[in-house]
Amino acid sequence: MKKGSDRVRPWCPFCGQDVGKPVEPVNRKMDEFLLGECQCGAVYTSDPTGFNVGSAMVECMVAACGDNADLAFDLDPDEDYLSDRIDHYNEVDHYVYESGTTDGRMIRGVLYFIRLNKDVAGLSKNIKGHKKAKAEKIQATAISSFIPPEMEPLADPKVKQKRVKKTEVAQWVKEGNIDALVYAGMDNSRTLRFIQRLLYDPSEEERYKIAYTMGQVCRRISTRKPGHVSDLLHRMYESTTDSAATHWGVFESVGYVIAMRADIFGAFARHLLLHRNVPTSRAHILWALGTIAEHSPDVIRATPIYSVFDMVSHIDPETRGQAVRVFGRINAMEVRSQIEALVDDDAELTVNEKGLAIKTTVGKLAKEALDTMGTMSGNEKAAPMTLGNATL
Repeated sequence: MKKGSDRVRPWCPFCGQDVGKPVEPVNRKMDEFLLGECQCGAVYTSDPTGFNVGSAMVECMVAACGDNADLAFDLDPDEDYLSDRIDHYNEVDHYVYESGTTDGRMIRGVLYFIRLNKDVAGLSKNIKGHKKAKAEKIQATAISSFIPPEMEPLADPKVKQKRVKKTEVAQWVKEGNIDALVYAGMDNSRTLRFIQRLLYDPSEEERYKIAYTMGQVCRRISTRKPGHVSDLLHRMYESTTDSAATHWGVFESVGYVIAMRADIFGAFARHLLLHRNVPTSRAHILWALGTIAEHSPDVIRATPIYSVFDMVSHIDPETRGQAVRVFGRINAMEVRSQIEALVDDDAELTVNEKGLAIKTTVGKLAKEALDTMGTMSGNEKAAPMTLGNATL
């Protein structure tokens, strides 16, 4: 530790320079830590509790390697990189307390540092540059093809917001009163939590309706308070890691929220694929990907979508149908021949569009997918998707 005052600014253990306060990563991820980078090239993460240093180490290493986990786990300590840590770091005020206490409370935070050697750092820099260029291209495409909603008006400061009640939110959702939900949600993020609780409905049709309402509300709230929506997405994804909890309506809501603001939340789409092999979630994952792909196919193309290509031939008709719906919308020529083989498949399933349940068959979805793929191949805008007698 540096000598002198009990409270000092944190420094880089490799070059001795003061380091800036770590911040949220540009591309937000699940279970993330705040990140920072020293002028000497060292990367550091902050574990404010001191109890998750292992996770902070892993995230620091992956971040240093340009988010390339394969490269990160192939490196050897001391030979490919150096690591160090600073204890007694307080993330709130960005100071290190030598005594480990301040105002009668313990300071257990840790700043964990990693600095790659010259050769590995050069490789990491190239990876970061490639990923940044790719991300900017995808983001530009998503923004150019996406029409964002108008900015929500600011609330009248003279009008005092009243406390939102669960019963009120439930009634507004039932009535489809989006204006009331947005007005309440702009001031109090608890509104979105209350809507999320309504997803625990035994009726799948009702869950899709609630999820669609959630998407509409988040679309408008995100114009002023995108953090509320981002926190909601994190919270819903985290709920899927609890094996003791039901995931009713979670993936449907995630699909609608991302689809309605893919220009902001498109990066969350790739996390859906983590659940692709869970039998109870598989069809819902594919539905969510297809819903996002309707207006932002490049966002889905940027995910490891190839990992579900085989589902177009799955034994379960709902899985087949939802897979066909996705691949038609992203113009997946890789599975065109498999889709062509399904045009006479009369297995029935239900597809939800804008909160409405529409009965169709795998064969009809296959024909619509092929029509859409043919239109896209001609460099024209995709034709409207039709299910049965409904045009969407």
